[in-house]
Amino acid sequence: MDYATQRTNMVESQVRPSDVTDHRIIRAMLELPRELFVPEPWRAIAYMDGAVPLTPGNHLGVRRSLLAARVLAKLVQAAEIEATAAVLDIGAGTGYSSALLARLARSVVALECDPALAGAAREALRQVGADTVTVVEGDLPQGWANEGPYDAILVEGGVEVVPPELLDQLKDGGRLVAIVGDRTSGRATVWSRDGSTFGRTTIFDASSDILPGFEKARAFAF
Repeated sequence: MDYATQRTNMVESQVRPSDVTDHRIIRAMLELPRELFVPEPWRAIAYMDGAVPLTPGNHLGVRRSLLAARVLAKLVQAAEIEATAAVLDIGAGTGYSSALLARLARSVVALECDPALAGAAREALRQVGADTVTVVEGDLPQGWANEGPYDAILVEGGVEVVPPELLDQLKDGGRLVAIVGDRTSGRATVWSRDGSTFGRTTIFDASSDILPGFEKARAFAF
């Protein structure tokens, strides 16, 4: 497979036309070997225009995946990450998003709930020299307060609800970005912290499987 050509085509046909103007993101996506972050069964489609599977679907058809490159790039751009930033990457999967964030920020905490994915992330991040990323394992909605507060939090997948305790891990002026909705429809959304209040803005249409733990509590009807 000519991954280098596919990588260039991904950026030129998917990312640049999607109003991604941060040259740091463009450069990182041109340099990072996305295929290293994709399990062998799906490596041939690592640069497809869409989400790339990381795990088989469960009994409900829900799986973990890399966000489509254009969606990830736009979310990261909306987070407005500066070179001095500390970033929390929630649902880091195999670490591609964390490797991208490491090219922009001072430090990245990659939080993953699946031990197998976390192990794959450590190995892939080692291969690309992303030594400013720390991979940790835990429940995704709880975040990782030990290393907070953060300048930015990226939620790498869909959510139906964002817990207040996760927003509390933002620094004043910090931003959290996530896709709010369900598997078929949703909106990329930015929360920004101003003291004890949080502004919320929707920025573009997007969809993704809901990350574990970010489902709304279901009410039982009698």
